[in-house]
Amino acid sequence: QHAQGTRYGIRVDPADGLLQAGERGTQLTWMDAKHGDQVFTPRIGKPVEINALWLNALDVAARLGAQLRNGSEQRYCESLLARAASSFSRFWNPERSCLYDVLDAEDGAQNAARGARDARIRPNQIFAVSLPYSALPPEQMRAVVDCCGRELLTSHGLRSLSPKDLGFAGRYLGGPAQRDAAYHMGTVWAWLLGPYSRAHYRVYGDARLAQSFLEPIGQHLECACLGTVSEIFDGDAPHSARGCFAQAWSVAEILRAWIDLEREISKQ
Repeated sequence: QHAQGTRYGIRVDPADGLLQAGERGTQLTWMDAKHGDQVFTPRIGKPVEINALWLNALDVAARLGAQLRNGSEQRYCESLLARAASSFSRFWNPERSCLYDVLDAEDGAQNAARGARDARIRPNQIFAVSLPYSALPPEQMRAVVDCCGRELLTSHGLRSLSPKDLGFAGRYLGGPAQRDAAYHMGTVWAWLLGPYSRAHYRVYGDARLAQSFLEPIGQHLECACLGTVSEIFDGDAPHSARGCFAQAWSVAEILRAWIDLEREISKQ
């Protein structure tokens, strides 16, 4: 259905095999803040994490086709995967040694414009390394992890935008409109520690070091809601807890990464 096209402009671009999505007034990615009719992070075009997930979905489908001896399904998915994986190199930003957040991004026209790129440093690029299938060469995977560690990593999660960006919002405060405007413009998200730690282990091979990025959350377990992890934190120190005080995806991703890394440590 994605290859053929569906609602909200979701479709495979026949020019490069990448997945594009979005229409005016919609917010389709996890960065979905909206207040009234105002969409704060529309990300119309080809978001990096959506395409990283697309490649992984195609890889899984191709392998399932092989296991089920469905040759036509296997060949179809392998063809889509080969084209999209080759085109994924378009996400590389040589000036910043990281990945663009959105390709063929909307530039004020009604439709996404081919060639327009969103160069803001966001955590979405980490999924191109943390997910099982990656189209990036090793040196680019390491550069992505280094960039996220340098610009976005905090003791309680990853910032949703680099503090060097002019649009950075370091505090999640105010009324609904002010909070929604800051939600994905610098606010720290705890659940992103999971993908970051797994990506770090993938490129550096040190499970104990990767696990150390999860340890500061242990101190938070006694702060907001006893024994659990908050949804978000301020982008600026001291990274005060905000939002939901007991968030399932914060707990789940951190716990999953910890257990995965614990297994790797036990093998040593």
